[in-house]
Amino acid sequence: MTLILVFCTALALVFTLLPLFRHPHWIIRVMDFPRLQFATFIASLLIVDFMFLNLQSVLTWLLISIAALCLIWQLWWILPYTFLWPTEVKKASNISFENQISILTANVLTPNRKADQLIQLVKEYNPDVLVTLESDQWWEDQLKVLEVDMPYCVKCPLDNLYGMHVFSKLPLDEQEICYLVEDDVPSIHTTLRLRSGKTVRMHFVHPAPPSPTENPESAERDAELVILAQSVAESDQPVIVTGDLNDVAWSATTRLFRKISGLLDPRVGRGMFNTFHADFAFLRWPLDHLFHSKHFILNTIKRLPSFGSDHFALLTILTFSPKRGVYQEGLEYDGSNHEWSKEIAEEQGVSKEDVPALGESK
Repeated sequence: MTLILVFCTALALVFTLLPLFRHPHWIIRVMDFPRLQFATFIASLLIVDFMFLNLQSVLTWLLISIAALCLIWQLWWILPYTFLWPTEVKKASNISFENQISILTANVLTPNRKADQLIQLVKEYNPDVLVTLESDQWWEDQLKVLEVDMPYCVKCPLDNLYGMHVFSKLPLDEQEICYLVEDDVPSIHTTLRLRSGKTVRMHFVHPAPPSPTENPESAERDAELVILAQSVAESDQPVIVTGDLNDVAWSATTRLFRKISGLLDPRVGRGMFNTFHADFAFLRWPLDHLFHSKHFILNTIKRLPSFGSDHFALLTILTFSPKRGVYQEGLEYDGSNHEWSKEIAEEQGVSKEDVPALGESK
């Protein structure tokens, strides 16, 4: 039993230390994802230590100390996405329909043929904007029925798992489809007019993940997030960024994105809203995101029922309220990560100028 617990403690230590390295190899970067699962494993390990080991032994307390430190470290990353943490985004108390925007973000899974279930979700929750990820020509054809109520569209059907569509009830005044880092991975950039007439800068993204079957490193994903963050940071406009980032909310790279951009995460203090994997409850983490500038406060954020994809859809309703929003604070960017972000962008030969600054005064 002692040997088994020594091995498990060593494993917990490896799980904890690997993400500290900034090397972009997928084996290291994916260790950011299951921190909740790691924390559960380590907490169980501590219980077994106390139950079965000799508490008079120095080795026992060494194992307990290592496991306890690993648990504290894992919890440090994920606790902001629990009710134990103060909320980052203020709750909207008054309903202002003309200043409200609701967005449904859905990675449809290209082979999924249950389009009727997604259409039913759209009809039930009635969002102002629907963004679909992994949507190909088949999905475009099926979702065409939504254009009756959502006539403003940006369509980029692809059969490589990176197609993307935006359907909107609200006018989209400027539209660009860009391939910021990889030639076959698009992003959609547009401006949207609220019912009040206020213009919002919208960015819909789906960078490729680090994995043995796609990109062996996270360099491409990280570069797209960095240059988008740098572009957004220079804007005084209301901004919303949403999509499947193929990165978890608590990772070092998503935190870097938030620090540079200054955008807020409405999940902080409210929950994880794990959107992947829809089929395996024990293997879930937040891959689908919505970040916004301080101009907005939150009406609601909700994970929607399954519609046949490996992702759940995410519904977020915001209210444009800059007077209240100005008092909101996100992660502080002190410049300590400047060299890291610069290195990420330069390695891929991209810059913030590659991101369309739509709606900006010329």
